[in-house]
Amino acid sequence: MSSTPPLNSPSLPSSPPEAWEPLLRIARLATRPLERFLRIEAASGILLLVSAAVALAWANSPWAESYTHLWHTPVGVRVGSFTFERSLEWLVNDGLMVIFFFVVGMEIRRELHHGELSEWRRAALPAAAALGGMLAPAALYLLFAGAPETRSGWGVPMATDIAFALGILTLLGKRVPPALRVLLLALAVIDDLGAIVVIALFYSSGVALQGLLVAMLGLGGVFVMQRLGVRAKLAYVAPALVAWGGIYAAGIHPTIAGVLVGLMTPVRAWLGSDGFLEGVRQELEQLTRAPAGARSPHELAETLRHVDLARREALSPSESLIETLHPWVAFGIMPLFALANAGVAIGGSNLGASSWGVAGAVAVGLVVGKPLGVLLAIWLTLRLRIGTLPAGLTARHLVVLGVVAGVGFTMALFVAQLAFTDAGLLAAAKLGVLAASGGAAVLGLVLGWWLLREPSLGTIARSADEAEGSTTL
Repeated sequence: MSSTPPLNSPSLPSSPPEAWEPLLRIARLATRPLERFLRIEAASGILLLVSAAVALAWANSPWAESYTHLWHTPVGVRVGSFTFERSLEWLVNDGLMVIFFFVVGMEIRRELHHGELSEWRRAALPAAAALGGMLAPAALYLLFAGAPETRSGWGVPMATDIAFALGILTLLGKRVPPALRVLLLALAVIDDLGAIVVIALFYSSGVALQGLLVAMLGLGGVFVMQRLGVRAKLAYVAPALVAWGGIYAAGIHPTIAGVLVGLMTPVRAWLGSDGFLEGVRQELEQLTRAPAGARSPHELAETLRHVDLARREALSPSESLIETLHPWVAFGIMPLFALANAGVAIGGSNLGASSWGVAGAVAVGLVVGKPLGVLLAIWLTLRLRIGTLPAGLTARHLVVLGVVAGVGFTMALFVAQLAFTDAGLLAAAKLGVLAASGGAAVLGLVLGWWLLREPSLGTIARSADEAEGSTTL
């Protein structure tokens, strides 16, 4: 329910005709704090933190058994003799997280088309930083936990959680220049792409050819429908589900289907802003020419259909879907994933020497490996003059960037689920992710307050006049 009227003109009613005004005022008053919270840029990271804290407390409380029982609750469908049943945890990790990866795929495609990754000179620096930030944590993990039974967790400390990382920069306020946020976003996008490749190549079981053919059929259906000019987004759900089922049957993690469909989603608008304005103007002109009493509901409905088409096609399908799905992912799916996966029994007797080795290696990979890899890669890229540093950024900003990149959380927990089948090792990996992400977050905030200064008015004015240039460390 919206707490504000859609139009603010004093000549228009402020509420629907069926609404009872006193009750509507109470509803608006009750939802106002929630709306304020959701407008905060760091709100998603805060909600993730709360969900993780609740899961951790629940799993270590006298009601820990109910936590485990909840996520192992069977959920499924039955049609005749066909039955498909999985646990609630599986539904979150392999079902809902497909939507998360679908959005990630669209964001990658958008950045490659007209974002920070569309030009190689702009993309070189975040690409190198992301690569260094993946290789160094993996190498440190193998150095500290390279035993055969723990070696598979090398991919856990590789990824950065963009929601948490951007939330930390937001809490630092004006100390963080816009260029640093853009650099972190580009780094995280490439980081996600690297994590997706790692999942597809190293954390999927043996590929079954029949499933792969079914997946290709679904992806082919998406391609053909695009060439036929099908614009209704819901029409693509069916072939996307076929692709998901095929990927799952092939032995590849089904979230890869979300990434592939996201990468196929068009990033160019049909009408754009100019086309939208022209189309709406023409429709309104035709509507105003008719006398007030002569406007039939049928004519008004036809006009609204044309206006709705212009509105829908003002944005590209990719931009429109990101705008629609991002709140559901940020405030629904990701916190639910954290609630389902962050519940680790810290005092469990199943955590042996190997388990604590995994936890330590994951923590070292995120807290030490991430900033080390990011900073060394940026230094080498600038030294070789392959990339350029955005104007206004200094070594201090890059130190904060490297530390904040060590917040793994969502993607790290996800990879941990794929890397370990042993309950003790999985719990240890989760514990390492939670401890390291929390430590990196606190360290990033402390270093941000210490190293970065709030800009003066003169500095802001000079920064606004500066052209884009390059800087070396």
